[in-house]
Amino acid sequence: MPTVRTVAADAAGARAAVAVLSSGGVAILPTDTVYGIAARPTDPGAVQQVFMAKGRPEGMHLPVLAASVAQVAALGVAFTPAAAALARTWWPGPLTLAFGFGDEARPQWLAGREEVAVRVPDHDFLRGILEETGVLLVTSANRHGAPTPLAAADATRSLHGDVALVVDGGTLTDVPSTLVNVRHDEPAVEREGAVSQAAIAAALDGIA
Repeated sequence: MPTVRTVAADAAGARAAVAVLSSGGVAILPTDTVYGIAARPTDPGAVQQVFMAKGRPEGMHLPVLAASVAQVAALGVAFTPAAAALARTWWPGPLTLAFGFGDEARPQWLAGREEVAVRVPDHDFLRGILEETGVLLVTSANRHGAPTPLAAADATRSLHGDVALVVDGGTLTDVPSTLVNVRHDEPAVEREGAVSQAAIAAALDGIA
């Protein structure tokens, strides 16, 4: 990958990230779990760059990060009682929820989808960016199937393609978020990460 611009995770870095993403570019951002490669879902060219950079199969949808529950609700997802309970407990935080859709209108980029995986990160810097850009498609900044690097420079070197900006937030964890599918009546843990399966079960105990 050619040398890309690297900025710190500060106010100037946030402005730079918003400018790049809002103009249809791709950026590597720190999160509360791992480094992520991000693009706006309404910019097809940028989304394609994310798939190319990771070598991710195109049939696999990208997860979404949002600044708030209000941004998540605007996606038209169905907040079941279980989903609401989990969101109250771990948002912002390292829990991704795979939602189905309700009767509310959804954005065009979600047309025809049966579900979407969404998270509100516990990361003030990143949520500030999300408030400016709207929801972003963000997936771990590593080649598909490879370990996620802990440092921004290593994450950059692991990818291929056109990344316009890297925000260096220091050394991060290699523990991903936990993924729970709340589309059906019985929530299912599809990936155990920072939140244990036992903790999920306890939070859902007694939820109808």
